Amino acid sequence: PVVRGTAQNPDAFFQAREAANPFHDAVPATVVEAMDRFAGLTGRRYRPFDYVGHPEATRVIVVMGSGAECVHETVDHLVAQGERVGVVKVRLYRPFSIDHLLDVLPATTEAIAVLDRTKEPGSVGEPLLLDVTAALAEAVASGRRAALPRILGGRYGLSSKEFTPAMAKAVLDELAAAEPRRRFTVGITDDVTHLSLEVDDAWDIEADDVTRAVFYGLGADGTVSSNKAAIRIIGDATDGWCQGHFVYDSKKSGSTTVSHLRFGPRPIRATYLIRRASFVAVHDPGAIDRRDVLEVAAPGATVLLNSPMPPDQLWASLTRPAQEVLAERGCRLWTIDARAVAEAHGLGRRINTIMSTCFFALAGVLPHDEAIARVKASVEVTWGKRGAEIVRRNVDAIDATLVELHEVPVGEVGSTRELRPAVGDDAPDFVARVTRLMLEGHGDRLPVSAFPPDGTWPSGTSRYEKRAIATEIPIWDPDLCIQCNKCSMICPHAAIRTKVFDPADG
Repeated sequence: PVVRGTAQNPDAFFQAREAANPFHDAVPATVVEAMDRFAGLTGRRYRPFDYVGHPEATRVIVVMGSGAECVHETVDHLVAQGERVGVVKVRLYRPFSIDHLLDVLPATTEAIAVLDRTKEPGSVGEPLLLDVTAALAEAVASGRRAALPRILGGRYGLSSKEFTPAMAKAVLDELAAAEPRRRFTVGITDDVTHLSLEVDDAWDIEADDVTRAVFYGLGADGTVSSNKAAIRIIGDATDGWCQGHFVYDSKKSGSTTVSHLRFGPRPIRATYLIRRASFVAVHDPGAIDRRDVLEVAAPGATVLLNSPMPPDQLWASLTRPAQEVLAERGCRLWTIDARAVAEAHGLGRRINTIMSTCFFALAGVLPHDEAIARVKASVEVTWGKRGAEIVRRNVDAIDATLVELHEVPVGEVGSTRELRPAVGDDAPDFVARVTRLMLEGHGDRLPVSAFPPDGTWPSGTSRYEKRAIATEIPIWDPDLCIQCNKCSMICPHAAIRTKVFDPADG
């Protein structure tokens, strides 16, 4: 028997800690051996550090995690245009193997940008930057490299902040500058310490043969589930590649969800959200009045709106920004009252099967008849354990969907309606400047100066956040009410108010 975690005195602790050195030193070789076995089983080959790019690159980004795929995609695009750039992907961070890093880093490298997805206040630099700098300094000291390349350190992607090819290109452009910033951030606007790089958001490298679809829904309406099912259906039915990214609001049920789906003929490396979609579906009827949901629509995109408005009245009911996007970009507009179809077939508020059927009918990612058959088969798998009646209702709803789906002619821009303000005129300054943009889906536009430097947040801001997502309103029935006051106490929206009334005052 042995004991672990014992308390040790100064006479023994130091030596005991050093006793494990040989095992830590052997980890890189052991990991390489495991990677070789993995490659033999799967065909996917990895190393502690992987290099992608020009064999004689002069500018290199070192990055770890999902951001490496975005840089990989960007580097491939720029190398095809003749630029000498590359990326080193860190696969094994601890223990940090200097030998394996030097093995893959091109000898021609003149400038390196090390990207960290973390912030270490007070430190000389973030962890990966310090490791790479120390590794290269040791290589120069030992004679393995003739000179130390210029090394920059950058922060990106904190709290899953978007990191796009345009941002990766901005980093590579900074490496080419005559006097680059030694420390920088990318993906935000830093108007306080002025560390942020300028990014050309219009720079896009996604291939035209990749189908890109964006879906706006509400938490618990089934939108995300149906999109995950769509990915499985297309993946099983074709030889193409599929990808899904799903954005959830922290408010869970009833909050906005955005699904980003990609389908293409080659592996999809995009680890960022879609900026230009060929298909946009708005499952939440109120979203188009609250947010600029059509800003992602590409020229010629197909737009599907779930709306209770009759098809012949829908165009006139749209906001002016929505009409302008649809008309200027030559989009095709379709509509269906999914809530009515769901209620008619006993599905309640679950519109996912109906909207998924619309997607397959309009997007053209699969032959029409095959797509509908596969959606019905998916219903069998998903709802079969709930009984034949539930399956029948969903199948009937699928058939009814194709009848209720209508194309709406895109007419002249004549609406005078603007987007509904996210907050009222009585909102305090912080809510009007900061919370409003976040509610409108534009929080990424907020500069550093908009936020309190001490990390605090004003209290009581939720009172101004009226999402207006309810499709029904509560009605007081005096014949059933027992005057218990529970409804008034429990309702978070104060939809039903109670008052103290003295009969003597009557």
